[in-house]
Amino acid sequence: MKSLLLSILLSRLALPCYSAVQRNDRPIIGVLAQDVKYPQPNQTSYIASSYVKYLESAGARVVPIMINQTLEEYKALFNSINGIFFPGGSANITSSGYQRSAKAFYEMAIEANDKGDYFPVWGTCLGYEQLTLLTSGKKLLTLTDTRGVALPLNFTDEARNSKMFGGFPAELMDALASEPLTDNAHKWSVALSTHNTNEELKNFYKVLSTNTDGTVEFVSTVEAYQYPIYGVQWHPEKNAFEWTVPYTSHSRLGIKTTFYMAEFFVSEARKNTHRFELEEVESQALIYNYTPEDTRVANGATTPQRNTFILDPEMCNVS
Repeated sequence: MKSLLLSILLSRLALPCYSAVQRNDRPIIGVLAQDVKYPQPNQTSYIASSYVKYLESAGARVVPIMINQTLEEYKALFNSINGIFFPGGSANITSSGYQRSAKAFYEMAIEANDKGDYFPVWGTCLGYEQLTLLTSGKKLLTLTDTRGVALPLNFTDEARNSKMFGGFPAELMDALASEPLTDNAHKWSVALSTHNTNEELKNFYKVLSTNTDGTVEFVSTVEAYQYPIYGVQWHPEKNAFEWTVPYTSHSRLGIKTTFYMAEFFVSEARKNTHRFELEEVESQALIYNYTPEDTRVANGATTPQRNTFILDPEMCNVS
């Protein structure tokens, strides 16, 4: 009997240990707000609700990152959240509230990861373009005819062994490579030739997929070699959560694309153990303090295509 108990104990000791401390099952992700086109009192920035639903679908909660806050406020938020998400939109990536907050969080994320504090960063569309500027120090964009088109991904040899796509089922990978499942709504892209000739981008990011508008081959999916930093030029959130344009795929595999992409990034955020010191402060910071508006009638504040959280910077300060 003692021998049996000893054998069971030793077998359990040999198994990997995944404690609650090592895996955060209550991840909170910060989503950058961006400047409202026509600001009004207490309405200076917004976040499209599809990004919030996208992250929530994989088990995360969202804290809005207000524009034009102090570095001390951003540091407090950085130490309280488990990842940062740069959404798509139309902000200026060289001079805007969106750009300044992105720069602050990108630099804190690099510093934290260098010290062993695993902190993931994601950029979608404009967010990916912002990442390339932050990494290279240069605006390296090329005009492409991609303002409203769904495309299959041209995967590189790096894709199947990547962190991002490594866990995707074969059926979905095959569909992404052969069907127009990815929503492109951008006029600027990073040409593959630009990526390959810029040492900062080439050495920092692994290209997982490309696309073409018929003239320019551009980078559509990347992940960093040494950091948990990821970017897509396309919009994985749109398949499940936006319904305003005819080219967005709402097929079964289109919807799977949304959820597998969301699950991947949220699983990365689960590896981070930052938290708010007080539950009350956490509650005050969450996006649930806001109600999304139908922006088709919202004073032209944002695009006319999304339900949107219009943000009041006075409501969600972290002290």
